[in-house]
Amino acid sequence: MATAAPARPAMAPEQATQSLGARLADRGIDRALLLLIPAVAIVGLLFVYPFVYGVLISFSPENGGAWANYRDFFTDPYQSQTIWYTVRLALPVAAASLLIALPLAYRLRRDFRGKRVITLLFLLPVTLGSVVLSEGLTTIFSPSGWVNLVLGGIGLGPVSVLYSYWGTFVAGVLGIVPLMLLLLIGFFGGIDPALEDAAATLGAGRTVRFWRVTFPLVLPGLVTTLSLALVEAFAIFPSAVLVGEPNASTHVLSIPIYEAAQQRFDYSAASADATIMVLVELLVLGLLTALRTRLYRGAASGGKG
Repeated sequence: MATAAPARPAMAPEQATQSLGARLADRGIDRALLLLIPAVAIVGLLFVYPFVYGVLISFSPENGGAWANYRDFFTDPYQSQTIWYTVRLALPVAAASLLIALPLAYRLRRDFRGKRVITLLFLLPVTLGSVVLSEGLTTIFSPSGWVNLVLGGIGLGPVSVLYSYWGTFVAGVLGIVPLMLLLLIGFFGGIDPALEDAAATLGAGRTVRFWRVTFPLVLPGLVTTLSLALVEAFAIFPSAVLVGEPNASTHVLSIPIYEAAQQRFDYSAASADATIMVLVELLVLGLLTALRTRLYRGAASGGKG
């Protein structure tokens, strides 16, 4: 037997007298949303449209049918292994960058003499760009460079870093650490120092204050920073070519994209390779987002990312 639908609750008298604008404002819909239009338009025109267009032309190869580009990629070991090479490079680079940037940002969260100089020193690689940075590494780590001269002087060298996986690894870390440092300084700076001070008055030591007070608050921002670092690491290209092994251990996904687009002028294949890279990135970032959601529970102060 069919049951009668529950009666809709009657609108409160004060709600009935409110204007439509007031009721929309109660739901967060007001003229302030118009400020989002420029940002939405830019994202739509410069990201969504090119991405959708790229996905569409990836299914329009000259020969072999709609899935030809993807079939060629996954049936060619030289191409398909770029996924492994990219992940094998991006994850360690992002993790190492985080391990370097985290203690620096934690120390730089409060003022001290020389803070600006140290901050500027660590941000300097950002101004150089990845190409100049890689070219600098070829001089620093050359057999006659100062790194090998110092290591040789103390009996630990010379070391061979250039034109290998480790050359690209070092270049990637140097390029990403400043970006992570900037973000983490902001997250640490958003945490009220009074929380640590209150914990200290209750007898908590420095280590306990960090792990029980500061770290839980900064953890969401830390995962967000790691996600952005991974996006940057996935797109490593100049250092993979200039100081890596572009035909072997650093044959990352960005290289076949460049080769297809700029050397063979096969934009359909380049779009397919780029789509595969985006899907791999989304998979890794999805796992990190799930981890962030699982780790973050309860309210946070300024450290919430």
